[in-house]
Amino acid sequence: MNHHTLPPLGLILCTGFVVPWLLARARWVQQVPRLALAVWVASGALFAGSAALLPAQLVLPSRTGHRLSDALFALRLPPPGRLLELSALEYTALGVGLAVLAVPVTGFARALLRARRLRSRHAETLRLVGRYDAGLGATVLEHARPAVYCLPGRSRRVVVSSGAIDTLTEPQLAAALAHERAHISGRHHLLVAAAESFASVFPYLPLARHGGTAVPLLLEMAADDRALRRCSRDALATALYALASGRAPREAFGAGGPSAALRMRRILAPHSAGHPVLRGLLTIAAAGLAAAPLIIACCSFPN
Repeated sequence: MNHHTLPPLGLILCTGFVVPWLLARARWVQQVPRLALAVWVASGALFAGSAALLPAQLVLPSRTGHRLSDALFALRLPPPGRLLELSALEYTALGVGLAVLAVPVTGFARALLRARRLRSRHAETLRLVGRYDAGLGATVLEHARPAVYCLPGRSRRVVVSSGAIDTLTEPQLAAALAHERAHISGRHHLLVAAAESFASVFPYLPLARHGGTAVPLLLEMAADDRALRRCSRDALATALYALASGRAPREAFGAGGPSAALRMRRILAPHSAGHPVLRGLLTIAAAGLAAAPLIIACCSFPN
């Protein structure tokens, strides 16, 4: 057996099972959602890369697999001319790895295209039934129920219902608009598409299953934090309360929705004592240590 399959196997187990188990039980993720999002994204990328590397290492003989592992851990890519000198077995390993990697990449591309089509259709509808308000910098839609949402991507715009304008005070409406603009400027729709496609490709994987529900909520919290740079906590929390019953289209981000109550408590509750960033880094370190025994075992074998 090629013992250099141990590092990618360790990373698969660590990122696919250990990291989501730790994140699902960690309290610091709601205090520093951007750090938690970075961990989810890094785990997904490492899992996909390791899943592609593992079958390639199984195809390659031990000596060639050793050179591949050394190059990847040193972040040293081979020169382009070297790709023309590969053996038939190495071409086979490369093809297998790329084929495995193409599965989540294709799923991500399909999710992006599907969401873009839905947003384009919705944007066309808004051009017919909505009116642009230059003072708000948003499209106003005549509807009695208070709702504020945004369409990200190429069709980017913030939409406000007439019910929201009548219900919210000026500071509350400004807070809701700041929240939606944070989604647009942060390109949060890309992470939502990645989480949804990952969950569809690996439906039974803890990383995909937990990430599919955690990432959208963390994005809402990250947008809340960005909005709090421009508004008060009371204004944003009361805006969320007023918009909690509102519903946004599936392809859009809404300021209200089912997560509004949880986010409102988070905004108003004082932060607990301690250092959430430090606790987050300790969680990442603990997850990394899970793969250490396999990497050490790999290095202990002779080449």
